[in-house]
Amino acid sequence: MRNLNLDQLQTLQEVVSLGSFSAAANKLHLTQPAVSLQIRELEKRLGVRLVERMGKRAYATAAGEELIAHARKLAQDAEHAMAAMRRHREGWLGRVRLGTSVAVCTYLLPPVLARLRRDHHDLEVAITVDTTENVVARILANELDIGVVTMPVKDNPAIDVAPLREDPMMAFFSGTERALPAQATPRYLASRELILNQRSSQTYRIIAQWFQAAGFEPSPIMELGNSEAIKPLVAAGLGVGILPFERKQGMLVYGRTQVRPLKPVLVRRLAIVVRRDKRIEAALKIVREVLFTLSKD
Repeated sequence: MRNLNLDQLQTLQEVVSLGSFSAAANKLHLTQPAVSLQIRELEKRLGVRLVERMGKRAYATAAGEELIAHARKLAQDAEHAMAAMRRHREGWLGRVRLGTSVAVCTYLLPPVLARLRRDHHDLEVAITVDTTENVVARILANELDIGVVTMPVKDNPAIDVAPLREDPMMAFFSGTERALPAQATPRYLASRELILNQRSSQTYRIIAQWFQAAGFEPSPIMELGNSEAIKPLVAAGLGVGILPFERKQGMLVYGRTQVRPLKPVLVRRLAIVVRRDKRIEAALKIVREVLFTLSKD
């Protein structure tokens, strides 16, 4: 069976809406025989009767009513598609799908998004917050165009991984604590109640490796999927967090926290990830270039 014809579906809607083949013809600027032919061709294609006459008025059959319901949605989708093409024709740059983490989205992306909004009103950025593993998987599936993720990223010849920046990992304590060490070691932190990122996250993995290198195994009392949710719990005195300390970030988060550097030093490395075979159109090129400015903070 051939595909449905949008013009024929519109004709069907007008015939039923106006109750007349001649009225539909006038509205569509067609002849009445042309309207009748379109309805007959549509009925023949589908193998069902779509219109019936009762007296002088035309009505939809049950099949016709159901087809009209689908036709309305198809017409809306077609209009959206045409509007999208008009935006491209008139200079709309397009839409870029960006994947990243909660912390990056909270502390690093706002100035980037503000700059893009200021300089490129015709560019749309859709953000997805997820783990590194999931962001990379969605880039490979072409569900995302670009990602800002925590290293390391599993080697894959299909993706390009470009280092972006490094941020020190710090131990976060409640602001009410006293007699804290100048530096937080794995031995010291292993004796504390820890609130860490969920085990599936890349942040948890690099923290666990830091402990394991010193002969300890982290045993958190809580694991959360949102880095920002850890800070208010730390501020409330429920435990100690180990989190990246993004430059320029605020220190007051639902109460006061205080931080100590880790010994040995641990850093979170961020990278920009795209598919190697991804066509770098204007919108994606602009977003990628602006993201690389984060390396200068």
